[in-house]
Amino acid sequence: MSEESSSKLETCPASEALPFDGWKPKADDRETLDQHVSEKSVPHLSGAPDGGLTAWLVVFAVNLVLFSRIGIANTWGVFQAYYEENTLRHTSPSNIAWIGSAQYALIYFPALATGRMFDLGYFKIPCLAASCVIIASAFLTAECTQFWQFFLVQGLSLGVCCGVIVGPTLVVISHWFDGKRGLAMSFAAIGASTGSTVFPAAAQKLIPLIGFKWTMRVFGFILLATLGTANILLKRRLPPVNVRGGLFNLKAFCNTAYAIYCIAGILAFLGLYTELTYISVSAVEIGVSRDRIFYIVAIANGASTFGRLSSGLMADRIGALNTMTAFTAMAGIMTFAWPFATNESQLIAITTIYGFSSGGFVALFAVAVVAMGDMEDAGRRVGMFMSLSAFGAIAGPPISGAISTASGRFVDAGFYAGGIIMLAVGLLLLARYLHLGLLWGKC
Repeated sequence: MSEESSSKLETCPASEALPFDGWKPKADDRETLDQHVSEKSVPHLSGAPDGGLTAWLVVFAVNLVLFSRIGIANTWGVFQAYYEENTLRHTSPSNIAWIGSAQYALIYFPALATGRMFDLGYFKIPCLAASCVIIASAFLTAECTQFWQFFLVQGLSLGVCCGVIVGPTLVVISHWFDGKRGLAMSFAAIGASTGSTVFPAAAQKLIPLIGFKWTMRVFGFILLATLGTANILLKRRLPPVNVRGGLFNLKAFCNTAYAIYCIAGILAFLGLYTELTYISVSAVEIGVSRDRIFYIVAIANGASTFGRLSSGLMADRIGALNTMTAFTAMAGIMTFAWPFATNESQLIAITTIYGFSSGGFVALFAVAVVAMGDMEDAGRRVGMFMSLSAFGAIAGPPISGAISTASGRFVDAGFYAGGIIMLAVGLLLLARYLHLGLLWGKC
């Protein structure tokens, strides 16, 4: 037996290493014990395969989950513009934005519980149950007519259940990939931008043809297909581990780099979704044709496809935090520039660069969190980060909406959101230095 196996065996509880509780190894039982450990403890002793059919099918399944969940959430700009002009035209834009903010935030907030549940082994059943509610919520949204109904169904219900799925599915990729983790995470994250491109384009074509109700029903059938397939393919590689610390492990914040990184996440989400939420509304103000407004959001999310893939390739070479910092800084600059677009061409150019750069943060934030501790605790650690970040996601767009309403323009909102993003960039640099201990290097 190898030195690594022997080391693991010495620290492994008898209930995990031996055939049945209470059995003690004797000298002549060493060969039997060696064989048992090699057969039963491979997931603990061997590294991630970094490939293979099962591993890439898991990536494809996560891709479908993000296509479904993030795709719908990042289409909120389309719904914001539609509700302002039609169903909820007597409701203020800032109040309407709370529906989308609830969706954004609830992608992340439930991860505090679901990350811990994932570490304990509760994975498949919660994902299946949440998928059923997501599909039902899409169909029920078609029947909503008042603000509180949209907020309850499209904001809270759909958001919470999507949050149950997203956190664990991001962590499960780390079970299957190590050296190629950034690339695998980026391939999975492409699903978010693909869905965010498909859904707005579909809404643009379907709402005039079949109406809002049937458009939402079509979305429901799409979710049935994608989430159904994902639930079949999702699979964890490592067995559950009951690590100490409870649901919210305050000791994790003794790692100063992780604590600073969590603060950076809150600030980043305070600003990142502002442009995506209000870009359709700002397009109307500069005279963009209403037939083309729906495509503005699709362009942003389509560009993020290339940003997510590029950031993944770079992350495996230069490090996730290094890559995230550069991409997030670019997104902050484009947020500053967005309100100054005076025609459709300028808005499309800014939107394209913004979409490309914002994809880097969203694709890689879980990779950096996983690297800041042990794999056994990865689910809870990612869950804590996502839950804290949710406060930024839920507050960001309404704050920006209130600022733009008070000032009568989007310039002030752009300065607010861009400034918050750049502050987050500074904290990412600090977290990188604290984690690496050096000014330069892969991190």
